[in-house]
Amino acid sequence: MINWAKLLEINGLDVSFSSGQETIYAVRDVSITLNPGEVLGIVGESGAGKSTIGNAIINLIEPPGKIINGEILFQDQNLRSLNDQEMLNIRGHKIGMIFQDPQTSLNPLMTIGAQLLETINTTKKLFGKEAREKAIDLLQSVGIEQPEARMKAYPHQFSGGMRQRVVIALALAGDPDLIIADEPTTALDVSTQAQILDLIKAICRKRKLGVIIITHDIGVISNIAHRVAVMFNGAVVETGDVKKILSSPDHEYTKSLIAAVPSGKVKVERFTSIDYIEGGAKTQKRIDVKEHWLGEKLVDTKSEIAISVEDLNKEFVLKKAMFKRNRSNLHAVKDVSFSIKTGETFGLVGESGSGKSTVARLIAGLLRIDKGTVKLFDIDVTNNFKGMEVTAAQRSLQMIFQDPFSSLNARMSVEDIVAEPIRFYKTASSNRQVKQIVRDLLDHVGLGTNAMIKYPHEFSGGQRQRISIARALASRPKILICDEPTSALDVSVQAHILNLLKDLQDELNLTMLFISHDLPVIHQMCDRVAVMRQGSICEIATTNDLFNAPNHTYSKHLIKLMPA
Repeated sequence: MINWAKLLEINGLDVSFSSGQETIYAVRDVSITLNPGEVLGIVGESGAGKSTIGNAIINLIEPPGKIINGEILFQDQNLRSLNDQEMLNIRGHKIGMIFQDPQTSLNPLMTIGAQLLETINTTKKLFGKEAREKAIDLLQSVGIEQPEARMKAYPHQFSGGMRQRVVIALALAGDPDLIIADEPTTALDVSTQAQILDLIKAICRKRKLGVIIITHDIGVISNIAHRVAVMFNGAVVETGDVKKILSSPDHEYTKSLIAAVPSGKVKVERFTSIDYIEGGAKTQKRIDVKEHWLGEKLVDTKSEIAISVEDLNKEFVLKKAMFKRNRSNLHAVKDVSFSIKTGETFGLVGESGSGKSTVARLIAGLLRIDKGTVKLFDIDVTNNFKGMEVTAAQRSLQMIFQDPFSSLNARMSVEDIVAEPIRFYKTASSNRQVKQIVRDLLDHVGLGTNAMIKYPHEFSGGQRQRISIARALASRPKILICDEPTSALDVSVQAHILNLLKDLQDELNLTMLFISHDLPVIHQMCDRVAVMRQGSICEIATTNDLFNAPNHTYSKHLIKLMPA
C-alpha cells in the first residue's frame, strides 16, 4: 500500500441546486483534508450540507444539483477529471460508502447473502467458497448473529439497526482505502453503536484506512473522530482537534450545538434547541394548542388503559422446508405483556433485533399476531379489522416510522402526503381548510409552508422525518406510536419535535409508545420504560428507577453504555 501524505484533499468546493430561477448553494467554499489512518467527523444540523460533501466526493450529486467550483483530490488523483467508468472503478473498491438510509441501500428482492456476494465478486474478484466465507466473516464482524443462516434472509426480515450493519458490511466488502459513513449509527442502539464504532476504529488503525463520519450525533464524534469540521448553512464554521472543539469551541454555533445535546443524568422540563441567529442556545417556548386546530379533541375515551398487550408472540420463517426439523424460525416476540395508561408515555428500549419495532407493528395491526391479544381502549383489535368499534379504535392510533424515506410516497408532494389522512378520515370540511391545516402542521414541525410544493427527495433525512411526524399528527390521534422518531434528526430539530410531542401530550392527553435506542431521550420523555432483549421483556420500571437503580443485569449493561 502506498503511503499517501494526504489521502483526501478538498479545496474550495461549491455545490448548487437550481430550481427555476432560484439557485441554492448546498455547499459553499468548503476545504478539508484527510490523512491515512485518520477519522474526520463532519457535524451539523439537517440541511447543513454534510451529506452533500460525501456525495460530491464519489460524484453522486443528483440533478439539478452540480459541483460548480473546487477540486477533489483522492490519492493525488483529481476525481472531478474522471469519466463515469473510471469513477465506477473507484466506488466500492477504493472508496466505500455507508449511506444514511439502510432500507433504500438494499435490494428488497435479493437475499442479504446474494447482495454481499455480488459486491465481493465485483470488487475483489472472489467467487465460490472463498467469496462465501468472506461474506459470512463480514456479517459476523459487524455483529450479526447466526451469519450463515442470515445470509438467506431478505432485508425486510431484519430490524433497522441490523439492516444498517449489513450496509456497513457491504461498504467493507471491497477493502477500500476511504470509507464515507453518512450517519452510520443512526439506527443503532448504544451497545451495537459501541461495537460498530470500535470496529471502524480497529479497521482504521490496522489498514491506515481514512474515514469520514458524517453525523448529527455529538457522542459519535467524541468517541471516534480525531478531528471535526462543524458545518452551518453549507459552510464550515470551525474545524480542529475533536477534544479541543468539544471542550472549548470558539464559534457561537458550535457552542449552541453542544448545549443542545440532551442529558442522560438530569431530567429537564424542556429540551434546549438552537437559535443561532440570536447567538446561542435557548429553551424553546411551549406551544399552546388549547385554541388551536390540534386542540380540537375527538370524542374522549373513558378507559384508563389506552393499550393493553397480553402474551404477545410473533415468529418469522427464516427457512422453509417440507419437514419440520429442517425449518428455521426466528421467535421475534416471546410472551410480551404490558399496559399503557391513557396519557402516559411508555418507553421501549433494547438492542437492535430485540423485538421493539415488531411489537409496535403488531399493536398497529401491520403484522398478524401469532398468539396473544392487543386491546386499544378496552376494544380487542387482535387480527381484527372489521366493525365500527374496531375501526374507531384503529383511527385513534398513528405511527411514526423509523425509516422516513421508505414510508413516504416519492410521487406525492409534501402537501398531499400530509393532507392524505385528513381527507381519508374527513376531519376537515373543505379543501381550503385542509390546506390551512397542512400549512400549520408544517410550521409546527419546523419545515415552513414552502415545503408544501416539494417532494421527499428534495429533503434531508431529518427533514423527511419531520414530514412523517406532521402526517401522523394530521388525524389528531389519541395514541401515537413513535418508532425511533428522532433517529434521523440533529439535536436542534430533535429538541423542537420532542418539545412539540410533550406539549401535545399535556394538552390533548395523548398516549405515546416511545421506541428508541437513544437512552438520554428515553430518560427525558418517558414515565415508565420496558427493557427488551431477544424478544422478551427483562424489566419494567419507572424511568427514575430504571436509570438510577436498574434491577436486571442487561438493564445495567445498557445504562453503563449511555454517554455521560
